[in-house]
Amino acid sequence: MSFGHAAPREMQPDSFAFTKENLEKAQQVIAKYPPGRQQSAVMALLDLAQRQHDNWLPTVAMDYVADLLEMPRIRVYEVATFYTMYHLAPVGKWHLQVCTTTPCWLRGSDEVMRAIKDKTGLGGHSRHCHGAKRDEFTCEEVECLGACVNAPMLQVNDDYYEDLDYERTCQLIDALKAGKPPQVGSMTGRQGSQAQAGSTSLQHVRKQLEEAAKQRAAAKPADTAPAKAEGSAEQPAAKAKPKAKGADAPATGTSDPDDSPVKTKARANKTGEAQEKGKPADAPEDPNPADVPSHPPKSGD
Repeated sequence: MSFGHAAPREMQPDSFAFTKENLEKAQQVIAKYPPGRQQSAVMALLDLAQRQHDNWLPTVAMDYVADLLEMPRIRVYEVATFYTMYHLAPVGKWHLQVCTTTPCWLRGSDEVMRAIKDKTGLGGHSRHCHGAKRDEFTCEEVECLGACVNAPMLQVNDDYYEDLDYERTCQLIDALKAGKPPQVGSMTGRQGSQAQAGSTSLQHVRKQLEEAAKQRAAAKPADTAPAKAEGSAEQPAAKAKPKAKGADAPATGTSDPDDSPVKTKARANKTGEAQEKGKPADAPEDPNPADVPSHPPKSGD
C-alpha cells in the first residue's frame, strides 16, 4: 500500500491533458473493455499519465483520468493511493524501491538498506522530493515485488536488480550516479532463477543427448569419392551422338499416329455401339453373367 502524501499545493500544476499520442493509446486501452466497463482501464491510464508527467501523478491528472472514464474522482484517488507504483509527489531521477518483506529480509534486505543510506544518505521513507529542484535519488520500502527467488532485490524506476548484498548495492548506486546503469537482472550474473552453482536438474538427460549426438556424428558415412589429383584437368563430358530419324520407332508395325492406344480404344467403343444398334428387334438379350452356370450340366440332368 502507498503511504506517501500528495505533493503540496504549491507543487501541483494547474491543468493536465493527454498528448495526442497518449490520448490515442488511452482510447486503445479503453476499447479493450465492453461498453459500461471502461473503468477497468483506470490503472493503465494512471500509469500513462504518470509517465507523461515526469514520473509522478498530480491531482489534476487523476481528475482528468476520472472524467475520461466517467467515474467518481474519489474512486481514482483510492486506486492511486493504494499501489506504490503510483507516485503522488515528485520522485528522484533514480527512484529506489526496496523490498523488505519476509523472503528479502531473510536474505539480507537490511544490508541493502544500509548500503543505500551510506551512499545516498536516504532512509526507507525518503520517498519524495521536497524542494523545487529534482533530487538524484529517492527511496522507499515496499511490499513484495515478486522476485523472491532472487532475493534480496530492489526496483530502480522500472527495472529489477536482484541477488544484492551490501557491496553489490554500493556498486549499483555508483553506476547510477555515473549515468551507466548495469544490466538489469541478477547482479551475480546467474541466468534467470538458476541455482547459484549452475543448473542442477536433468543433467543425466543432457549427457544422454550429448552422447547421442556424438554417436550420430561418428556413424555418418565418410565421403568416399576419390580425391581429384592436384593440377589435373577435368575431362569434358562426351557429347551424345544424334539419333537417326525413326530410330525410336518400333521394329514391327507402323508408326501411324492413328494407331495410338487412345485412338484405338475409341474406335473399338464406336464399333461396339454400331453393332448394338444393328441387332434385330426380336433378338434375345445377352444373358446375365450371374445366370450362367459356372459348370456344364451333367449328363442325365
